[in-house]
Amino acid sequence: MPHARTETSVGTYESHSTSELEDLTEPEQRELKAKLTKLEAEIVTLRHVLAAKDRRCGKLKRKLGFTALVGLRQNLSKSWLDVQVSNTYVEQKTSAAVSTMGTALCRKLGGIKKSATFRSFEGNPKEGSRI
Repeated sequence: MPHARTETSVGTYESHSTSELEDLTEPEQRELKAKLTKLEAEIVTLRHVLAAKDRRCGKLKRKLGFTALVGLRQNLSKSWLDVQVSNTYVEQKTSAAVSTMGTALCRKLGGIKKSATFRSFEGNPKEGSRI
């Protein structure tokens, strides 16, 4: 089966069956290629605009006294807050709290069981009936 290779916008080549290309008329192929060329040009332009805006943003931050360390600290703080409000984190904290509470309750009940008052209730039923 014959194949044609076409270049994509990222510069890699993909293999297409020539029958797919034969389904398009010559004017349709030219129109699609023109659209692709225009779209790729727009992408390049947008990348340049974004890079210029990013540089401008950096200059403004430096003028305002923001440093990379301050920005990093703010990003970490926001990320930590996002983690804290996430369902997984809340579920883990709840699970840990229930586990801790269960451990504390077991210790308390063990202490009560060893107390003299509890032992008096636990004593021989025949001895309790003599009172």
